[in-house]
Amino acid sequence: MNKFDIKTTDKETLKKWFHLMTLGRAIDEKAPAYLLQSLGWSYHAPYAGHDGIQLAMGQVFRKNMDFMFPYYRDMLTVLSAGLTAEEIILNGLSKATDPASGGRHMSNHFAKPEWNIQNVSSATGNHDLHAVGVARAMVYYGHKGVVITSHGEASTSEGYVYEAINGASKEQLPVIFVIQDNGYGISVPKKDQTANRKVAANFTGFKNLKIIYCNGKDVFDSMNAMTEAHEYAVRTHCPVIVHANCVRIGSHSNSDKHVLYRDEEELSYVKAADPLHKFHRLLIRYNRFTEEELVKIQEESKKELSAAHKKAIAAPDPDPSTVFDFVMPEPYKAEKYPDGTHQKEGEKVNLVTAINETLKAEFRYNPDTFLWGQDVANKEKGGVFNVTKGMQQEFGISRVFNAPIAEDFIVGTANGMSRFDPKIRIVIEGAEFADYFWPAIEQYVECTHDYWRSNGQFVPNVTLRLASGGYIGGGIYHSQNLEGALSTLPGARIVYPSFADDAAGLLRTSMRSKGFTLFLEPKALYNSLDAACVVPDDFEVPFGKARIRRSGSDLTIITYGNTTHLCLKVAERLANDKVANCEVIDLRSLIPLDKETIFESVKKTSKVLIVHEDKVFSGFGAELAATIGTELFQHLDAPIQRVGSVFTPVGFHPVLEKAILPDADRIYKAASDLLAY
Repeated sequence: MNKFDIKTTDKETLKKWFHLMTLGRAIDEKAPAYLLQSLGWSYHAPYAGHDGIQLAMGQVFRKNMDFMFPYYRDMLTVLSAGLTAEEIILNGLSKATDPASGGRHMSNHFAKPEWNIQNVSSATGNHDLHAVGVARAMVYYGHKGVVITSHGEASTSEGYVYEAINGASKEQLPVIFVIQDNGYGISVPKKDQTANRKVAANFTGFKNLKIIYCNGKDVFDSMNAMTEAHEYAVRTHCPVIVHANCVRIGSHSNSDKHVLYRDEEELSYVKAADPLHKFHRLLIRYNRFTEEELVKIQEESKKELSAAHKKAIAAPDPDPSTVFDFVMPEPYKAEKYPDGTHQKEGEKVNLVTAINETLKAEFRYNPDTFLWGQDVANKEKGGVFNVTKGMQQEFGISRVFNAPIAEDFIVGTANGMSRFDPKIRIVIEGAEFADYFWPAIEQYVECTHDYWRSNGQFVPNVTLRLASGGYIGGGIYHSQNLEGALSTLPGARIVYPSFADDAAGLLRTSMRSKGFTLFLEPKALYNSLDAACVVPDDFEVPFGKARIRRSGSDLTIITYGNTTHLCLKVAERLANDKVANCEVIDLRSLIPLDKETIFESVKKTSKVLIVHEDKVFSGFGAELAATIGTELFQHLDAPIQRVGSVFTPVGFHPVLEKAILPDADRIYKAASDLLAY
C-alpha cells in the first residue's frame, strides 16, 4: 500500500518538498552563471528531470545511520538529505570550505563524509562496489542501516556495476541501487547500451534481489518506491534495485550540446515532462496550496539562494601550499624494532611461513581485521601458494572468505568496508598472481587518491597482497612485476621484501597502519632457503627504511625482491675474485623511499648499479637513476647502470625465461664493466 499521495500527505511535508525542489532547481539553473563569470563550477551536470527520485532518495536517507554514494547529478538528492545551499555552492565553486573535498575534487561531486554521504569518483558507477563493502560491514557489526548508491542507466554497462549487484545478491547485503534512467549516457541512447528497454531487467535472474520500478519524475511514486526499498533492505538485509524512469531536460553537462543529437520533438517532450512543474500543478489542482502560497515558497527559496551565494563567494579558495597534505597518512611507528633489524638467534622459517604466521598473529591482535581474495579459504587450501592456510579455520568464515573471480570487486569492496569504521583493517589477495590484477587497476586508483581527494576525511585501511615476479617458469601471466607501473600513482605505499623477516615486519606495519599499502611478495622465494631466516615475535619493519645487506666501498648495488639474492651472490663472487668490495642495499620499501641510506652509500662508493627483476625500460630503477643523477651527480665517477628484464613479455619455455629475466652472470658483467670504467 502506498504511503504517500497528493491527498493524504500532510501540508508541512508537502511544503518542505516544494521548498527543496524549488531551491534545488534555482541552484541548478544558477550554476552555469558561475562559469560564465569565471567564478567556478566548470563542471555541472543538471539534474532537472530527475526531481522526484532525487527528492525521495534524500528524504529516506537517515543521517549517520545510512550511507549514501551520490553521483555527479545528485544535487537535489544531497540537498534533500540535508546539505545546505551554501554547502552545495561551496562545492560548485571549489572553495576551501567545501565539505566534500575542500576544492580538491571536481565540482558537482557532492559529499558530506561526517554524515556518511560519501565522496565518490568521477568514474561513474564504480562507487557501487564501495557501497557493497560498507553493507558487508553493516551486516557483520549488526548495524541497522542501509546503503544507497546512485547513478544513471548507462553506468550499468560497466562491469563493476554487475560485480557489485552480483556480490550484494550473493552475500545478501542491504544495498539500494538507484538507477536514474534518463535515456542517455551523455549522447549515447539507451538502445546502444542494452537490449532491454529497462536496464534493471538485465538483473531479473539474480537471487535475493528485489527490483522496484517507479516514475522518477513523480514525487509520490518515487517516495513510495524508495520507502518500500528502504524498509525491505532494513528488514531482509537483501539488495534492491530502484529503477526510476526520468527525463533529462538539459544537456548531459555544460560541455555537451544536446541539440546535436536530440530533435525538437524530443526536446519539447522533456520540457513538458518537467517534474517540478507537474508537482506545482498537482498542489494547485488538489487544493493543497494556493498559487500565492507557492509563490511565497519560491520567493523564500530565492532569498535562501541569495544568502548562500553571498557566503560562498566570500569563502576562501584552497591554499596551494596544502597540495602535499593528505597524500598518505602517518604510518604505524615501529617500537620494538625501530630500524627494522634484529640480532635474535633461533630457528629459520621460510618466507611463506613468515607471512602466514604474521597474518594469524595480527588477526589475533586486532579482531577488526578481515581477509578475502580468490581461492584463499577453501577447506585446507589457503591460496595457490598456501599463504593463508589455516586462517579460516581459526578466525571463521565471516573474517576470512573467498571472493568471486572479480579483481575489481575484491579491491572495491575492501575500500568500501573500510569506510564503515576507521578501526577496520583489511588484507586482500588482489589476484592469484600479480599478472591478473590489471582488471582492478580502476579501483586501485581510487584507493590511491581517496585520502587526498576527500581532503583527509577518508583513507582506505587496506593491505593489498600480490604474488609477484618470475623465476618459476610461469610465462606471461604468472611472471610479471607491477611496481614500475603502479609507483607512478601517488597515495600508495609499495613494499617488496626479499627475506622472511622483512616480509613479516613489513606486513605487520602495513596491517597496523592507516592507509593503503601494496605488498608485493616474490613468489619464487616463498620456500627458498636463501630467503629463510630467523623471524622474531612481533618483528616490525618501518616503511621507508632500506637495509644494507652487505657493506662495501667500491660499488653500490641497489636492489629488492628476487634480485636481492642474485646481487648478494654476485657481490660475494666479486669479492672472492678480488675485483671489488660491493655494498648491496635491499630497498624493502619503494614508496616511501629511503634516500638517506642510498645517498650515503653513493657518496662513499661513487658508482651505482641498480638491479631489479622488472623491465629496465620504464622500470622503477629509472626513477632511482634519475634521482641519484639529479641530486648526487657531483659524487658519481661513472654513469649509473641498470640491470633488469629485457623489454619483452616473459616467455614460458625455460630458455626464453632465462634470456629475458636478469641472472647472476648478467649482473656480474654489468658490475665488472662499471668497476672498470
